[in-house]
Amino acid sequence: MQMAKVIGMVTSTIKVEDLYGVSLLVLQPVNSKYEEQGSPIVAGDSCGAGVGEYVFYSKSKEGAMNLPIPTSCVDAGIAGIVDSVYRIDK
Repeated sequence: MQMAKVIGMVTSTIKVEDLYGVSLLVLQPVNSKYEEQGSPIVAGDSCGAGVGEYVFYSKSKEGAMNLPIPTSCVDAGIAGIVDSVYRIDK
């Protein structure tokens, strides 16, 4: 799993039936220091995340497993909302 910040929402008037009731959010991947990494992606969300929140997500087949219909055609899916991150450095 990876961590990202929700930076936007996707509005779709027509989508695959398996995605009805699933929000599509724009995520900016980040590292454990909350620094941006790579390009934004779109992910399916059934957790209720909102813009400005940090989430953890999976990509590929595992991303769809987080959604109500685990065979949905998505490249990424949100698995949960991050409440806090504790770093333990040596």
